[in-house]
Amino acid sequence: MVNINQDHWTTSRWEQEIRVRLGEATDGQAPLVNINADDTREFDAIFLGGGAGGRFGAAYLRAMGGRPLIIDRWPFLGGSCPHHACVPHHVFSDVAAQLMLERTFSGRLWFQDMQGKMVSIREIVEMFRRGRTGPHAFMNFQSKEQLDLEFVLGSRARIVDAHTLAVGGQIYHANNLVLSTGASPKPFTIDTQGMEGVFNYASLVDTLEYEPGPTVVVVGGGKTAIEYGCFFNATGRRTIIVSRHQPLTMINDAETRAYLLERMAEQGMEFWANAELTAIEGDGRVNAVAIRTISGGIKKVETDFVFLGLGERPNSQEAQETLGVEVDTNGAVKVDTRMQTSIPNVYAVGDLVGSPMEMFKARKGGMYAARNIMGEEAHYHFKKYPDFMHTHYEVCWLGLGEEQARERYRNVVVLKLPPDNPDGQSVALPAGDRMMLYVMMKPHLSGFQKLVIDGDTRRIVGAFHVGCGAKDGFQYLAPMVRNGLTVDELGEMDELFLNPSYFIQLCRLRAGSKVLRGM
Repeated sequence: MVNINQDHWTTSRWEQEIRVRLGEATDGQAPLVNINADDTREFDAIFLGGGAGGRFGAAYLRAMGGRPLIIDRWPFLGGSCPHHACVPHHVFSDVAAQLMLERTFSGRLWFQDMQGKMVSIREIVEMFRRGRTGPHAFMNFQSKEQLDLEFVLGSRARIVDAHTLAVGGQIYHANNLVLSTGASPKPFTIDTQGMEGVFNYASLVDTLEYEPGPTVVVVGGGKTAIEYGCFFNATGRRTIIVSRHQPLTMINDAETRAYLLERMAEQGMEFWANAELTAIEGDGRVNAVAIRTISGGIKKVETDFVFLGLGERPNSQEAQETLGVEVDTNGAVKVDTRMQTSIPNVYAVGDLVGSPMEMFKARKGGMYAARNIMGEEAHYHFKKYPDFMHTHYEVCWLGLGEEQARERYRNVVVLKLPPDNPDGQSVALPAGDRMMLYVMMKPHLSGFQKLVIDGDTRRIVGAFHVGCGAKDGFQYLAPMVRNGLTVDELGEMDELFLNPSYFIQLCRLRAGSKVLRGM
């Protein structure tokens, strides 16, 4: 082991160490150990996994006066978010949004002519690959020097029992175990082992070493597939989305979903729904795929780049086999509202416990596990949450879609922008954050917003936004909606000129009506 407890590395020093270790095989490396030998207390908890759930849970437990230990196979804390998932995803979505702005106004105003121009995917991936050690280094520095967290990094641990882990030739005991081992990309039904040119979100940023050709095939119809598909499309490539079902079904409002699909199709994306990729052809490297279409026929598409956006499966196998924790049919570890598994003193958090596989859930789950370990009864209900997706737009949704609401309530009122216009002319609303060029020159691309309301109680039961600048608004809107926010209360708020503020304006236009009517 490499004992660094008495060392005080700068972020630059951490970055150097991480770069070296990432360039080597992770198995067999001597772990980086930061344990305070002067602290003789038993560990209150070992957090197996130092991603969002483990790091934030350990920090919270430490803040409450406890003693946590984090063990992670990577030489850095932060988990998959800065390495494979959130950060590259946001890099690619920013690139997609900028490129679509350039393409939409190609050759007009100050915009360059993008007609027929294909830009590099590899260059963006390599830029991210070089830059990702910066966030890694910061989280290691912050965790050690500012949060006083103890950890063992850079070597894979083995679960011995509910209180014991073995790593780097050492045994570590704790009163409790918090499993935070995350999830991995779901495997494809076709064996792609050893086939170059087939990627998922992790292998794309780790292994892409060539420039993809003019056609990309994306498998899947969920968030990962659509978001990455938008990036590939924005680079100027023909992008075919192959999904067994209709795409974007996670957006539970038909009108919002239709707006998005129409805009994506207008930007050149091809959606082959109710279809299946049946074969990947090539001698060691993909050169074509076979796709069974909705009609039942087989179409061959020449391509050297296939992206598998099939979602994720929790990394629960070792915990099942060693500890016997209960899991659901998708392999997610079952927990109660205290984040406790079926095994006493064993907790689980983050992607390991299933949907939603989002950062906020991992961080809060770690916090709630810590609170319960430290003797405070705390319950976390993470099923009702706002969701989001990055296409060429930012997309956010919360609560019930219009169709769901009409099944539940007798008097549903809908407020939306743009309004239904009898002459069919595009209306430049909503007009807001980073949408103003679209408003002035391509109004039908300026976005879409919708509030779904129970007209009898005046409570807002659903909210949907397509545009830019809504994510922050939705994270505050969500708890208010859960607590019964009404049209009148939302109309009383003060708005700034951002897209989410249109919800306030719409409500204010109707709040004085004793009988609500739609808009």
